[in-house]
Amino acid sequence: MGDFKEYLHKKDVEISAHRYGVDALSAMAQGLFASLLIGTIISTLGEQMHIQFLIDAGGYAKSVAGPAMAVSIGYALKAPQLVLFSLIAVGGAANTLGGAGGPLAVYLISILACECGKLVSKETKVDILVTPAVTILAGVLLSVLFAPAIGKAASSLGTLIMWATELQPFLMGILVSVLVGIALTLPISSAAICAALSLTGLAGGAAVAGCCAQMIGFAVMSFRENGIGGLISQGLGTSMLQMPNIIKNPRIWIPPILTSAITGPIATVLFRMQMNGPAVASGMGTCGLVGQIGVYTGWLSEIAAGTRTAITAVDWLGLILICFVLPAVLTWLFGEVLRKLGWIRDDDLKLQ
Repeated sequence: MGDFKEYLHKKDVEISAHRYGVDALSAMAQGLFASLLIGTIISTLGEQMHIQFLIDAGGYAKSVAGPAMAVSIGYALKAPQLVLFSLIAVGGAANTLGGAGGPLAVYLISILACECGKLVSKETKVDILVTPAVTILAGVLLSVLFAPAIGKAASSLGTLIMWATELQPFLMGILVSVLVGIALTLPISSAAICAALSLTGLAGGAAVAGCCAQMIGFAVMSFRENGIGGLISQGLGTSMLQMPNIIKNPRIWIPPILTSAITGPIATVLFRMQMNGPAVASGMGTCGLVGQIGVYTGWLSEIAAGTRTAITAVDWLGLILICFVLPAVLTWLFGEVLRKLGWIRDDDLKLQ
């Protein structure tokens, strides 16, 4: 047993929640962003401007979402080059066979295929044949055996959440908004979670609300400590920057969580805001304004499908209030109350 552990250590196969649940998941979100998400934005821009080149470029980017996710995961797992490049085929197989829940299939199968490839990497004189063969065959076999079931399970769970949100928009609006918002600030990927569950519709709108509450909320609440640089880095970057401060004083997390519990049901009940763009955008919040662009592309898709006649002033009002105004105002107010109570002290929100 000791020899096997030493072998795993030698091959940098680290079986840990952090590597698989944080590093791999976060990298997968970047792969999705660099393929499906940016491809959707580019193709939508091309459609609006009637530029065929942009439409085609976006289409090519979207078509390699599976390989992009797999390679990103392999990079996070520190895969050798031959393993990393072989994951392209694995990602394509897992995403295709996984159907609507393909991202979760890619995530799980890419991790297993990558680790299999790492175990044999550079162990033979014909490494250039053995390592790609083991990685690809292991990944494709796992995809054939398990990807359809994994994809169906993920899709079913996402459908259940969306159905429950339609049935109980107030309660589920709170639940989805709070949980996805918390996931966004934690060192895991809310975007990858939303993509894996294909979380769109009203539930996707609630997810956007929760993410914006965290990002804009922390950015505004900590403005006195961090200034304009902190406002931009958190408001358009990530609220994850506050995690070291949350560990020191968990009470600083109360204001944005309370805000998400308010803006979530406002999004689902009052404005019926839906995310019908890429599911990954549901978990991005205001990061590069991806969440808002996703909502907008969803509106355009509905118009093209004939389920929406036009984008109304109420649609824009809801988007602006839920994503920017309410998170800023509510989180700041809650933060001021907690400062007066002494729960939040000077420099508790200071970014290092």
